[in-house]
Amino acid sequence: MPGFLDPVNLLNSFGTWVLLGLLLVVFIESGLLFPLLPGDSLLFTAGLIAASKSTEIEPFAPIGVLLVLIPIAAIAGDQVGYLIGSRGGTALFKNNDAKIFKKAYIDESHAFFEKHGPITIVLARFVPIVRTYAPLVAGAARMKYSVFLTYNVLGGVLWGAGVTMLGYLLGQITFVRDNIDIIFLLIVAVSVLPIVWEVFKRYRSGRANGNAPKDSGEPVDHSAA
Repeated sequence: MPGFLDPVNLLNSFGTWVLLGLLLVVFIESGLLFPLLPGDSLLFTAGLIAASKSTEIEPFAPIGVLLVLIPIAAIAGDQVGYLIGSRGGTALFKNNDAKIFKKAYIDESHAFFEKHGPITIVLARFVPIVRTYAPLVAGAARMKYSVFLTYNVLGGVLWGAGVTMLGYLLGQITFVRDNIDIIFLLIVAVSVLPIVWEVFKRYRSGRANGNAPKDSGEPVDHSAA
């Protein structure tokens, strides 16, 4: 598995700049069109580390600092995504064969947006890939900025502070604290599942489309019957 998909390895890779690195990842995944980052598991892991009493794992920031800075980074990232969308971001998604800027991504996000309305800005925070492109779609659709900002702040706080706090609270449980190494391994495994599922769905969809009968475009001669 690539190192950037492993939340523990990703945090360790920042060395003494781990807090800045964490905030940068949250910012990028929230609005800079790079969806394949372990957002949920990264925040949960940060909360666990903040609660850790282990001599091997030193908390890199107090939980109070994380609960303030992480939502700010998430909100700021969505602001950039909205700006990109409002300035013509859909032009980036014309090529469906691109590695990152796939038109299918924005189509899926747009469908999600149409189904749930403005609350999508909040709900999308908890959906990998969709959370990256939802602000782009909001900007491209010219959603009223005051509405977007309201839902953006709400979603950033619920996701950024909520998931981090969940990790912190579970980290206070003796069983979790005493088996934190195993918990980290489970987090790594779980963080990969959404990506594996997404790849599987796209593979299955691609095969289904490939096996679909194609219309030759030629008129059918019924007189032969």
